[in-house]
Amino acid sequence: MSPDRYDVAILGGGPGGYVAAIRAGQLGLRTVVIEKDKVGGTCLHVGCIPTKALLEAAEVLTQCKKAGEFGIRVAEATLDLKAAMERKDRVVKKGLMGTESLLRKHKVVTLKGTGCLLGPKTIEVRDGSGGTQTVEAGAVVLATGSRVGSLPMAPVDGRVVLSSDDILSLDRIPESLLVIGAGAVGVEFASIYHAFGSKVMLIERLPRLVPVEDEEVSQVLLRSFTRQGIEVHVGADLKSVRVEGDAAWSEFEVKGEMKRVRTERVLMAAGRKPVTDGIGFEAAGVKVERGFVPVNEFMETNVPGVYAIGDIVPTAALAHVASHEGIVAVERIAGKKTHPVNYNAIPNCTYCHPQIASVGMTEAQARATGREVKVGKFPFTASTKASILGQGEGFVKTIADAKTGEILGTHIIGVLATEQIAESVVARHFEATALELAEVVHAHPTLAEATMEASFGTDGRSIHI
Repeated sequence: MSPDRYDVAILGGGPGGYVAAIRAGQLGLRTVVIEKDKVGGTCLHVGCIPTKALLEAAEVLTQCKKAGEFGIRVAEATLDLKAAMERKDRVVKKGLMGTESLLRKHKVVTLKGTGCLLGPKTIEVRDGSGGTQTVEAGAVVLATGSRVGSLPMAPVDGRVVLSSDDILSLDRIPESLLVIGAGAVGVEFASIYHAFGSKVMLIERLPRLVPVEDEEVSQVLLRSFTRQGIEVHVGADLKSVRVEGDAAWSEFEVKGEMKRVRTERVLMAAGRKPVTDGIGFEAAGVKVERGFVPVNEFMETNVPGVYAIGDIVPTAALAHVASHEGIVAVERIAGKKTHPVNYNAIPNCTYCHPQIASVGMTEAQARATGREVKVGKFPFTASTKASILGQGEGFVKTIADAKTGEILGTHIIGVLATEQIAESVVARHFEATALELAEVVHAHPTLAEATMEASFGTDGRSIHI
């Protein structure tokens, strides 16, 4: 049977792959997406979307328990886990249906099966029943994503020791939960299951929570988690996790002291690994370094006509980054003038309680460049809108170059931080100064005023503190 021929073949239908496919369809390219499971990838099915759906359930539950503070009397708020999981599944299903509809709208062909490169422009697709077909394309976009990571001393069994995929489908709330790793995944699940009623312990090998964020943000999150009742150990060296019946014994060392704890469940939240093995990259001559595919600013690999995007390239492993990389790749393929992704203006968002969002450099990173910097910080305790919402925890922090005033970084911890960060991302992208942002009129009362005040603060001009 002769191979099917396309202008573009995209290997992987996650947020990088399917967005690339839609853009390719818009540009009139005959496009195929090869996906072994369902389009939408990790983000839609076992990552961003279901996790945030459960986080919203946790937030609503927490707010219901605080209703009395607003003068609202309600019956005791309790969790219906089955209903929360069903709502999460409905949100995911809606996203899947929407994605499939968009692909059809733009005449993108979707092949379900496992793809393997036979050469730079040839892909063999094997379906679930063992049948195969061959696809040839003028250009190939590799978007194979990542898989959950693990540690040798804590092997995931899917029953007691869980991955971030497994924990999305529990049929009951564990009485106790140990979370290993305090990056975005770890702190989000710690928030979810603490709100749902588990006794949560969180351990992190590095000396602070969310270690990629500004140090002051980490300090506030630690105080908040401790106040909420989440037990936190940073600088913890995990030694072993041993399953015994329906629970696990975990041993770790903190400040020279060995600790041994028994929990009903353990969550392994130690990051993800790129999927670059067993897919024929070698046969196609695609270079792989330490598991990642090196690319240029237009997402081109070392092989002409072969592109790579998303979690398999050494950029931030975020869905929104993968999507923009996919757009750059297919616009390049189509011969359009395209702009490389601005990696200096990537929003990082963590949806724990309180939320965290940032863009640009931390204060330590900015100072490490040798720049003289100015810092403005505005607490939500001084925000009228935060008071109205009953959530005055946290702050906005703006870091600016002392000579030029250019915004180098913005860091937010507090209510709806992940929504508030957008204007700072725009400001960073266009290399705005802190005062240029501050002098934009912000509506009152809004949370966004805190960003304005922090920006004014870099010049000692904050009004409400």
